[in-house]
Amino acid sequence: MKFMGMDFSCALGSLSHGEFPDKDCLLPLVSKLLGYCIVAASTTVKLPQILKILKHQSVRGLSVVAFELEVIGYTIALAYCLHKGLPFSAYGELAFLLIQAIILVAIIYYYSQPVGTMTWVRALFYCTVAPTVLAGQIDPILFEALYASQHAIFIFARVPQIWENYTNKSTGELSFLTSLMNFGGSMVRVFTSIQEKAPTSVVLGYVIGIMTNGTILSQIIIYRKPRLEKEKKN
Repeated sequence: MKFMGMDFSCALGSLSHGEFPDKDCLLPLVSKLLGYCIVAASTTVKLPQILKILKHQSVRGLSVVAFELEVIGYTIALAYCLHKGLPFSAYGELAFLLIQAIILVAIIYYYSQPVGTMTWVRALFYCTVAPTVLAGQIDPILFEALYASQHAIFIFARVPQIWENYTNKSTGELSFLTSLMNFGGSMVRVFTSIQEKAPTSVVLGYVIGIMTNGTILSQIIIYRKPRLEKEKKN
């Protein structure tokens, strides 16, 4: 019995005999289920951040460069997974995260008026190059090098935001819920990527995600307390 790439026959066979499925039978199924749960949840991951900006009509404390680099990182990661032919359950969330990240950058541009010339140049360059990368129409060696750089891109996408949070002792309009889902999603993806036998570089990317997203989540928790105490005094 198969459904969306998930084989239930092994687990159902064991249960029908009054036995609990063994590890080799259960883990791949759990991995697939978690993978699809992550994909489903990813459709709303950045929605809290988008709504928070729209509600306050402010991008206070947000690093524009950090969100731009995030778009580039998602583009490269999605293109690589498509190129490697990984199952949709192993990378599907990247497509939804990329779409939401692009919308988020557009909103940040809107509330960061006036937008400088170099910002428009970067946006135009991305729109020109991204379709080629996603289609995999580049040299395979260059593609591997590009994906290897993707880990550094995600690190540098988080560092400006982490530093801005630290210097301001505030996380501004960062959404706690979005950061929490990013952190939790990275943790689950380490498990599912190992089960799907994804390349080591893919697993490494999610490990980096745990560290960087965990740092930002910790900052939101730490810097929220002083702000709340200050608001109470006022």
